[in-house]
Amino acid sequence: MNIANNWKDYEILDMANGEKLERWGNVILVRPDPQIIWKEKSFPEKWKSVNARYHRSSTGGGNWTYEKKVPQAWQVNYKELSFRIKPMGFKHTGLFPEQAVNWDWMIEKIKGAKREIKVLNLFAYTGGATVACSYAGASVCHVDSSKGMVTWAKENIVASGLENRPVRFIVDDVFKFVNREIRRGNTYDAIIMDPPSYGRGTNGEVWKFEENITELVELCSKVLSNNPLFFLINSYTTGISSTVLENILRLSIDKKYKGKLASGEIGLPMTNSSLVLPCGIYGRWES
Repeated sequence: MNIANNWKDYEILDMANGEKLERWGNVILVRPDPQIIWKEKSFPEKWKSVNARYHRSSTGGGNWTYEKKVPQAWQVNYKELSFRIKPMGFKHTGLFPEQAVNWDWMIEKIKGAKREIKVLNLFAYTGGATVACSYAGASVCHVDSSKGMVTWAKENIVASGLENRPVRFIVDDVFKFVNREIRRGNTYDAIIMDPPSYGRGTNGEVWKFEENITELVELCSKVLSNNPLFFLINSYTTGISSTVLENILRLSIDKKYKGKLASGEIGLPMTNSSLVLPCGIYGRWES
């Protein structure tokens, strides 16, 4: 497992009973997590200092309750990258801190390429990977179907002092956008995608991970440059193994461009503990 253990502004303080106690800068949040099925708290005293807690509803969705004052939005830093954080519906804060392991990998790959790199970031959300790739010196095309998330990504670029770097923000369905790029003859040296398990595009297009991921990767292979650097798939879809992602890349990208394949889990450590929270999976192809 690749563990995101280089954070200073984020940490898991404890986890038990389906919940994680986390510090985001100076704000302490409690959020549910289905992987935390054990009952015993390691540090019961720490649970007394909570700013806000997310409660799931038995009918779907949920709500935040506030025990102490929480800013409407605040900033956390990872190394030289900065991100705006705010409690959202369905427990999210706008950032997945475990993705730092992928940011570090992307930055190293882009800087090590010693050439101009064009990155396509699909299902790009609030732009964690966009910020990382831009920081590393790449030009980035950021695509997401949510206008609100694209606006947030722009804020993160500004927060990181990267507003003068070449980043193109697109609000669109990823299939439609990639098909247009194929027709235009545009190509990219690196592709990142973090598709949801289920979602709807700007005009109600339905996305289902198991049904659509293979088709999308195959489509994206047509916008790769003649000298691609990497292709990264992230997933939080329950029941999908990281080996499945590696197999998809082996049958598509690696067949066309021989390279190195890898897959595995990403996770977050708990402070002062040997416990690690598994958070998702990845499949990577690299030249």
